[in-house]
Amino acid sequence: MKKLFSILAVALLLIPLSACAAPVSAAEPTPTAKPAEYHKMSAADAKARLESGDALILLDVRTQEEFDEGHIDGALLLPNETILDTKPDVLPDLNAEILIYCRSGNRSAQAANKLVAMGYNNVYDFGGIIDWPYEVVTG
Repeated sequence: MKKLFSILAVALLLIPLSACAAPVSAAEPTPTAKPAEYHKMSAADAKARLESGDALILLDVRTQEEFDEGHIDGALLLPNETILDTKPDVLPDLNAEILIYCRSGNRSAQAANKLVAMGYNNVYDFGGIIDWPYEVVTG
């Protein structure tokens, strides 16, 4: 009986101490968020988005000369080489849907990565105009 009383007494003494756990420190690591990414889409999907009537920006990241030789109607020219570390004036809305293309898909991927790194949230790369089976305009 004495042994049972001793065990109960120790247990009762330990109960209040169990509530004194150390608080969670702000220095403890938190799960890291997935880094932002751009999205890939096909030329057909890009064409459908353009025809949807939704507000979006069609961005050609080739040179002025390439643009003049032929571009998708309604495209805004912003050469990849001019996209640096600051938000381009022609792209004021970080939440705007932006569809990007270049000649073959290399510069569009580079530009998409740069824009996402600057905080743009809805960036879609559909590759190169060489894979665009639809109409283009010149001039």
